[in-house]
Amino acid sequence: MAIDAIFKALADPTRLRIARLLSTMELAVGELAQVLGQSQPRVSRHVGILCDAGLAERRREGSWVFLRAAQSSGENADPILAALDRMLAIAERENSDFAEQCEADRRKLAAIRSSRESNAEDYFARHASEWDELRALHTPDKLVEESLAKTLGKAPLGAVLDIGTGTGRMAELFADSAERITALDKNLEMLRIARAKLQHLPTSQVELVQGDFADLPFAAESFDTVLLHQVLHFAQDPALPLAEAARVTRPQGRIAIVDFAAHTQEELRTRHQHARLGFTDAQMRDLLKTAGFKPAEPIALEGGELVVKIWTATRSGAPADTSTPARAASA
Repeated sequence: MAIDAIFKALADPTRLRIARLLSTMELAVGELAQVLGQSQPRVSRHVGILCDAGLAERRREGSWVFLRAAQSSGENADPILAALDRMLAIAERENSDFAEQCEADRRKLAAIRSSRESNAEDYFARHASEWDELRALHTPDKLVEESLAKTLGKAPLGAVLDIGTGTGRMAELFADSAERITALDKNLEMLRIARAKLQHLPTSQVELVQGDFADLPFAAESFDTVLLHQVLHFAQDPALPLAEAARVTRPQGRIAIVDFAAHTQEELRTRHQHARLGFTDAQMRDLLKTAGFKPAEPIALEGGELVVKIWTATRSGAPADTSTPARAASA
């Protein structure tokens, strides 16, 4: 990381404000422009300079571009970025003018948060009847969440991937017990709902990513725990997302799949776009073994016309040995 580029990037009041804002939450370029009171093209130029210096990261979701602070905490944190975070926090504490500007910017962030929550409420209002209809058919959500938390709580979660995060509920549920959570969904509107639900969490703890469960945008062996909560029944070929899940799971890492046991509710195909009418234990066992997982005994949760199952498994293979320089360099 080039020190001269970093200090040149921060040698501007607007970029200092952006750096402090991004340390608070992930923001779209348009949202940054709204807080800063500047045009979007001008803000984009400032953002480009921060990204080129390695101080911020861009991610496109459809026509929107979201910004987050470069990683300054956690396992892969850059010590220079961590030091800069501390320096800016000290500057805000010690410099009254800078503190006043930062506080004014954060007050405007409240409007952004409120807008996100309002949009989420509107979405839920439009779809409430559909979801209530489906919920009435299966085990209560609270029982499912309690059982899943109990099952996964037997070992550290580490880095978690929540595939098909939807409203972000699983990410919210496990945020406190995971090192970090990556919440992925293909649907842009659902990602915005999840962002509204999770915006109270630090950006270093939760990352939202748009992507397809059959083509995950992550390197191999990136996660310790992978979740698929009420997602797999949307797959025409469940073997594809499970193969991808196995690819990104570290050896001895875990996968947890929450879905329906095999059923005959054909209307779910047309009313809720379910490609699969649940799974038998034998089907799931074969799918997991083929993907490279060692299945555990499934858990059945009664309480409705549709039985919810929790299938867990461990990724085959030994953990990578990083005890020698040679092995560490090749990892």
